[in-house]
Amino acid sequence: MKRIQDTPDLSGKKVYVRVTYNVPMDDGKIVDNERIVSSLETINYLLDHNAAIILVSHLGRPDGVVDAKLSLKPMAKELGNLIKKSVQFVPDCVGDARDKAVAEAKDGDVLLLENTRFYKEEMANDSLFSQKLARGCDLYVNDAFPDSHREHASVVGVAAYLPAYGGFALQREVDNLTRLIEKAEKPFVFISGGAKVSDKLGILNNMLDKVDTLLVGGGMANTFLCSQRVEVGCSVYEDDYMKEANEIVQAARVRGVKIVMPEDVVVTKAIADNARGLTVPVGEVGDLDIIVDLGEKTVAAFEREILTAKTIYWNGSLGITEYPNFAKATQAIGAAIARSGAFSAIGGGDTTAALSDSVKDQFSFVSMAGGASMEFLEGKSLPGVKILDN
Repeated sequence: MKRIQDTPDLSGKKVYVRVTYNVPMDDGKIVDNERIVSSLETINYLLDHNAAIILVSHLGRPDGVVDAKLSLKPMAKELGNLIKKSVQFVPDCVGDARDKAVAEAKDGDVLLLENTRFYKEEMANDSLFSQKLARGCDLYVNDAFPDSHREHASVVGVAAYLPAYGGFALQREVDNLTRLIEKAEKPFVFISGGAKVSDKLGILNNMLDKVDTLLVGGGMANTFLCSQRVEVGCSVYEDDYMKEANEIVQAARVRGVKIVMPEDVVVTKAIADNARGLTVPVGEVGDLDIIVDLGEKTVAAFEREILTAKTIYWNGSLGITEYPNFAKATQAIGAAIARSGAFSAIGGGDTTAALSDSVKDQFSFVSMAGGASMEFLEGKSLPGVKILDN
C-alpha cells in the first residue's frame, strides 16, 4: 500500500484528503468527534510539510438532495478548535466557488468542502463528478477507511485523476486488521455479538480458520440457541438463518474451535428504561420472556477465555446496551479485556458506545469503521484500499 509517508515533496502541493466526518449529530451539534480526531495525524503531517489541504467527506444519506441539516459546516468549526487553526468551509464540493477556493488556497491552508452526497453522482461513482472533485489538486490521500468499502466518486473515482496514498487513520485500520488475519498470536478469542447472524456470516466463516475460541452473545446468540433447539421465548431471532448458525457450530467443531454460548441470560417481559431483568438458565426462558443480556455465569465463562487469550477481537454488543440495566455484560467484558494484557481490537459503534473512555483507552486498537472492517475481515478487497496498491 502506498502511504502518505511515501509521497514526494509536499511543500506547495494541494492535497485532496478524503476523511470520514460522518459523525453522530443532534440538533446541529456534534455528539461524538472521534472520527474527526482520528484524522488529525494526517492533517498535522500535511501542515508540517507545508501543503494546502482540501478535506472531502459525506454526512448521512441525503440521496442527492441538499439538506441543511446534513451540512458539514459544524465539522469545520470543530476541526478548527482541535488544530487551533482556522478551517475554511466551502459551501459546495464542486463548481465555481469550490474551484476558486482551491485555486486560492495557500500552503498551510485547510479547506473543508460541503457534503459530497448532496450529489447523486457521488454514489454512482460518476467519472465527470470525480474529475470535478479532483480539479486543482496535486495528489490524493485516502484517510477514510470506514468508507473504503464503497466504490464512490470521492473515495475511488478521484484516484483515476490523482496519485493516491493512504493516510495515517486508514493505515492504522489496515495494519491492525491485517494483524488479526495474518499475524494473530494464539490463543485467539473472537467475541461476536450484535443483533443478527445474517450480518456476521461472512466474518464468522472466514475467521473460524484463524481463531481458537468463539464467544457468542447479543441478539445473534438467540438464533444460535434456537438452532440447538433451545427456547428463547419472545426474544428476536432469525428463523431464516438457523440452518447457517447450526452450520457454523458444526464447522467450529470440525476445526477444533471452542464455541461458548450463553448458559444463563437476563430476561424481562418488557423493554423499557425502568425495566429490571431476571437471570435464568437458558433452558428456563419463559414463553413471554425477552432475552436482554447475558447472565453472570456466562460472563464469568467469557472472562475465563479472555484471561487466557493473547489476541482478542470483539464486534457487537452483548445485550441491549441502549438501556443501562442491560449493558452490564458488555461493560464487564470490556473491563475484562482491558485487564487481559492481550492484543485487543474492538469494532462496532454500539459496542464502543457502551464502554467508558477509560476502558477503551486500554484496548490495543479501537476501529472507527463498521461495514468496512467487517468486509476486510471477511477477506474481501476494499475498493478504497485497492486503489492504494503499489
